[in-house]
Amino acid sequence: MRLPSSRHSATEGEGKKMDQPPPCRNPFVHVLKFTPLEKAKIALMTVTLFPIRLLIAAFMMLLAWPFAFLASVGRSETIVEPQCLWRRLVDIILRVIMRIMWFAGGFHWITVKGQRALPAEAPILTLAPHSSYFDAIPVTMTMSSIVMKAESKDIPVWGTLIKYIRPVFVSRSDQNSRKKTVEEIKRRAHYGGDWPQIMIFPEGTCTNRSCLITFKPGAFIPAVPVQPVVIRYPNKLDTITWTWQGPGAFKILWLTLCQLHNEFVIEFLPIYTPSEEEKRNPALFAVNVRRVMAKALGVPITDYSFEDCQLAMAEGQLRLPVDTCLLEFAKLVRRLGLKPQNTEKVLQDYGNRARKLEGQKLDLEDFAHFLDVPVSDMLRDMFSLFNEHEDGSMDIREYVIALSVVCRPAKTLETMKLAFKMFEAEEDSAITEMELAVILKTALGVAHLDVSRLFTAIDVDDTGKITFGKSMHEIINGSVNEAV
Repeated sequence: MRLPSSRHSATEGEGKKMDQPPPCRNPFVHVLKFTPLEKAKIALMTVTLFPIRLLIAAFMMLLAWPFAFLASVGRSETIVEPQCLWRRLVDIILRVIMRIMWFAGGFHWITVKGQRALPAEAPILTLAPHSSYFDAIPVTMTMSSIVMKAESKDIPVWGTLIKYIRPVFVSRSDQNSRKKTVEEIKRRAHYGGDWPQIMIFPEGTCTNRSCLITFKPGAFIPAVPVQPVVIRYPNKLDTITWTWQGPGAFKILWLTLCQLHNEFVIEFLPIYTPSEEEKRNPALFAVNVRRVMAKALGVPITDYSFEDCQLAMAEGQLRLPVDTCLLEFAKLVRRLGLKPQNTEKVLQDYGNRARKLEGQKLDLEDFAHFLDVPVSDMLRDMFSLFNEHEDGSMDIREYVIALSVVCRPAKTLETMKLAFKMFEAEEDSAITEMELAVILKTALGVAHLDVSRLFTAIDVDDTGKITFGKSMHEIINGSVNEAV
């Protein structure tokens, strides 16, 4: 499975051409590599600067708590109230405390470009790219409201600070939560500027800032002017990024606090006022705002979405490499409407049909017939992913494996079982090393993979073949990831 060298122009939204080709880099993966000198610096800072900074940051959080608590007592969550003098004073105190906290964390100065709009001019601020919990810096700078999980308000200390900025809470236990959240955003946005501005990260998840992924429509459904805001961390060593595959939350905190200085740049772009067409079509509104922000950042845009990050975060999933083609494949599946509703049944049916073909190669027309869809540019793009030798043919079994990974990202075992069933010989239910390589290359979305060491470890009897039962322990426990 590979990204072809020449591709048809990808389209977006209502069939409009994308400004730039989608990136090959997986936006949900962050890899940190250190030189020996950098490792030595981190080791020194770990026993000197890091504990001091951590204590100061914790102290500032505790210091902010009583002020946020007093200002939140008796305040309605549904009715906006005039900002009285003492609450304005609390607001200033909290901003100062939070700024000291960030200063202690190495963010010694914050570069601000552009001018923030008034709530009456742009009730919604859209921020991107979203790449870290350090993106809370703009929130503490502006004391804008944000969209948060309802469970957050029950966290000691942090929950009180969150409630102070009057967020829009989303409840996981409420099936209608998403609808209620959108209605609350609309209600506040149309209140004439009395409510604090709502700060929304429309990507909905963290990426490595290599591109802007699909914007969720929540910020654009109210059909009011928004102010796009772009943020940058122009640090030499990127310890900021916190994605689904990469350093964990505490490691990011530790590494960042071990840096002498951390840079942060926030740029307020001109207010974007939607046209009548964009007011009727929030998806178009979101696409056009994203283009403006991507141009300001100098990064490409892509149709990858929050759904795709599940490929990177699912438990039991083979860890996807940075250059995986599966994200591109997932995007095409979504846009072609090929993601089945009855996943298990459809995949089993595809698997049985593919097995009967016994490795017979299909051309583009045969591929379209197998899926029962018409030939289109997007289908050609998908076909190219599997046309590894550029001979105009593909193995349909590879498509079924890739579809299983995309539709069932947490069910690696089921995907491997399906793959073995399609490839195994009838007489002994076993596969060869070459067939294992095809299965794992497709499951990981890569063009090249050396599985010799893995195959040898599984084939202890040196038969030249392996079965499903003997293989799963080695594959699921990460041996294949070492080979990538």
